[in-house]
Amino acid sequence: MTIYEIRDVLMWCSIINVGLMIFMFLILWLGRGWVYKMHSKMFPISESQFNVIAYSFLGVYKLLVYVFNIIPWIAVCIVANYSN
Repeated sequence: MTIYEIRDVLMWCSIINVGLMIFMFLILWLGRGWVYKMHSKMFPISESQFNVIAYSFLGVYKLLVYVFNIIPWIAVCIVANYSN
């Protein structure tokens, strides 16, 4: 695999993951009551606990996307430009 193929893979991983993150945010923003109702049937949690869990999940997911997709993509782009 060449450095350019790795760059393209990381770019598409970043685009897909950011798209999923936006989708999850919209689902939680627009359908918070429905999502809470669905999860509270499975797990005995209060609405405030659900809010903390959902906010924490989105924050951790965002951090993982940055660390494993976006930052490596930027680093590979820099290295690919210097290798020319």
